[in-house]
Amino acid sequence: MTSGALTAMVAIVAVVGGPRGGYAATGQSAQLQAVQADPVYGCVVCHADMRRAFVEGIHSERGIACHDCHGGDPAALETAAAHTGDYVGTPDKIGIVQLCGSCHSDPDRMRQYGLQVGQVAEFRTSRHGQLLLGERNTDAPTCTSCHDAHTILTPDNARSRVHPTNISGTCAGCHQDESLMAKYGLSTDQFDLYRASAHGVGLFERKNFASPSCVGCHGSHAAMPPQVTEIANVCGQCHVLVRKAFDAGPHGAAARAGDLPGCTACHSNHETERVAPDAVAETCVECHDPDSRAAQLGVEAEELIVDAERDLHAADEAIEELVAAGWQVSDLRFRYQTALTDYLQIAEFQHGLDVERVGDLSRRVGSISRDIRATAEGSAERTWEHKLLLIPVWFLTLSAIVMGWFKLRRLKE
Repeated sequence: MTSGALTAMVAIVAVVGGPRGGYAATGQSAQLQAVQADPVYGCVVCHADMRRAFVEGIHSERGIACHDCHGGDPAALETAAAHTGDYVGTPDKIGIVQLCGSCHSDPDRMRQYGLQVGQVAEFRTSRHGQLLLGERNTDAPTCTSCHDAHTILTPDNARSRVHPTNISGTCAGCHQDESLMAKYGLSTDQFDLYRASAHGVGLFERKNFASPSCVGCHGSHAAMPPQVTEIANVCGQCHVLVRKAFDAGPHGAAARAGDLPGCTACHSNHETERVAPDAVAETCVECHDPDSRAAQLGVEAEELIVDAERDLHAADEAIEELVAAGWQVSDLRFRYQTALTDYLQIAEFQHGLDVERVGDLSRRVGSISRDIRATAEGSAERTWEHKLLLIPVWFLTLSAIVMGWFKLRRLKE
């Protein structure tokens, strides 16, 4: 290597730095010793940009170096010498799965970091893995398609491609590609529908990380669309009580038999909208004959739910009126929370078509609401009575002012 090349290479090292920082040694001999002391820097001579990206990731923090993935001789300072032996260079998509799996499938290595070791096995069962590993179809993503090749960040890092707020956009990178999805007969509107859904609003607008993203329903490494008989169980991972009520009702039996697509029969999949209280009966007749007993149950349930919602809203307004009037409402707010809990339970038993239980809860909400409204009405009456009592007071005050004015006028005369 020429003196000029060595000097240029050491300048790159000084700019880029490394796990143990830059080097302040002077003189070519000391500089060369410093470079050779850390064999990573042999790669930096040509790949400074990749090294800069790599040191930001978790692998660099754990002491992994270029040659751990790419092989070769990192102590060499020339390309031909560095790219010898087991040098890999840029592996293809299948090779990347094997390369990542060589560490991430090793229990002894992963145990210390609390990481699972079944990612590659799960990936093989996914639709992506079936295409890539089974059919050798390179349209399918590989590990670095989602995690990047060099700047590999942990999922809780907001810049990570797999952070909860980013993972849906990562999936959309392929699933919004019309030319790519056309090959497989898939639509490209899933991401837009998801952003407008109850789940998307919860995640992106309310920053509720408990709200599921794509991987919450499809899985991450084992990404697959749920089968008809699996949908209720997938939703039930979050909506536990609703799933139990659903399983106990007639729809649950139909879903287990594969005759009903579980929750998506009423809520759809990616747009997961909430059925409004006054749209329950309308939703039922999408499947059931309007004159059937099932449709009638929907009408009865809708009436009870609408009544409960109206009563809950009236109770909230009554409390606000009392607050405006200066009343202490802590006890009433406590009762309101009880009514709200009962109202939220209605959704649970609604999914099991337990109209009797829905009716009980609706009446409890109504009872609490009437008590709160009665308190507000009593307060309004007392306020009006106080205002009436003020009439003679104001009359006497005004009379005193007038009489005083006349007396003052006579004194001046």
